[in-house]
Amino acid sequence: MPVSAGLKLTPDRPAPKVPPLEDLDLEQAVLPRDAFFAETEQVEDPAGIISAEMISPYPPGVPAVLPGERFNAAVVDHLRAGKAAGMNMPDASDPDLTTFRVVRTG
Repeated sequence: MPVSAGLKLTPDRPAPKVPPLEDLDLEQAVLPRDAFFAETEQVEDPAGIISAEMISPYPPGVPAVLPGERFNAAVVDHLRAGKAAGMNMPDASDPDLTTFRVVRTG
């Protein structure tokens, strides 16, 4: 039966939230190697903290966060909205994005 025959299709997941592109441009605070091999911890709210991992939502599979970059709230919201919309996070330490691996502070 064609869709035009009165069937109404609704998505089963929310559409991913995409912030302005400039909000996705993270500050490279330390060298990637230094961040990757630093002492780390898992945190629920990484905004303002340096990432110790790469996170590449799939699709498209392009890194959104690299080790050494400082998280901001827009990127965290974008990643979690993408996860809710069905994106996979194959290289995140916590693929559910409940927590993020960051460089230990203090």
